Amino acid sequence: MILETTSKFRADSEIAARDMIERFRAEAAQKGYTVKKAGYERKVKKAKGEIVAEVWVVSVTQVFSDIWEDLV
Repeated sequence: MILETTSKFRADSEIAARDMIERFRAEAAQKGYTVKKAGYERKVKKAKGEIVAEVWVVSVTQVFSDIWEDLV
């Protein structure tokens, strides 16, 4: 039985990263999980000191079941 998972996704903008987190929170009850932790981080790629690309890495921890749920 899966208790929780942490997944990482790539977003092309900060707005897209925020929207992705909000979608996970909105879908949580329908899909049978809760969002334990969610956030995003900006990553940049540089060449010769100049930024040539940037992305946002979204991390979401989904909790599907409590460790004691079926035992008590």
